[in-house]
Amino acid sequence: MNSAEMSEKELIEGCIRNHPAAQEALFKRFSGKMLAVCCRYTANKSEAEDILQDGFIKVFQKLDLFRGDGSLEGWIKRIMVNTALDLLRRNKKLIMNELGEEWEVADPGLKPGDSIQAKDLMLLIQTLPNGFRTVFNLYAIEGYSHKEIGDLLGISESTSKSQYSRARAQLQKLLATTTIQNENF
Repeated sequence: MNSAEMSEKELIEGCIRNHPAAQEALFKRFSGKMLAVCCRYTANKSEAEDILQDGFIKVFQKLDLFRGDGSLEGWIKRIMVNTALDLLRRNKKLIMNELGEEWEVADPGLKPGDSIQAKDLMLLIQTLPNGFRTVFNLYAIEGYSHKEIGDLLGISESTSKSQYSRARAQLQKLLATTTIQNENF
C-alpha cells in the first residue's frame, strides 16, 4: 500500500515498528500544520523548524503512548506546543513582562490601509514580547485556560490573565496603527 494511503492506525503501527515509510508518511501528513503551530511560539522560522524536528522526535519516541482518546493531530499538536515551551524555558526566552515595563515592538511590515489576513495577524503576534506571545497563543489560539497556562509556565493564573490582556491591548494598538479595525477582537 502507498504510504500516502495509509490509515492513521496503519501509520501509528508502522511508526511504532520503526518503519521509515510510515514515519515519513506521518511527518508529511502533519508537518505543515505543526510548523505553523511552532511558528506561533518563535520569532523566526529557523527556531520553529528546530522545534518541529525536536517535536517529531518526541512523537516517534512516544507514539506507543497514544491511546486514541482524541485525535492524533491534537496529540501531536500538544507535543509541539510543549516542545516550544521547553525551548523557550531552556533558552530563558519566556520572560513575563512586568506591569509598567516598556518594550519595543518590531515593525510587522503592514502599512495604514492594508487589509488584514490571518497571516498578517500572525506576523503581528510574532512581534509581541515572548511572554505576551506565548500566553496569547496558549489562551486565544490553543484554547488553554489561564489556570492551565499558569501550571504550564510556572506562573500564577492572574499573571496569565494580565499577560493575555496586555498582549491583546498591544495587538489592538498595532491594528489601530494600520487603520484596521475589528470590533470582535
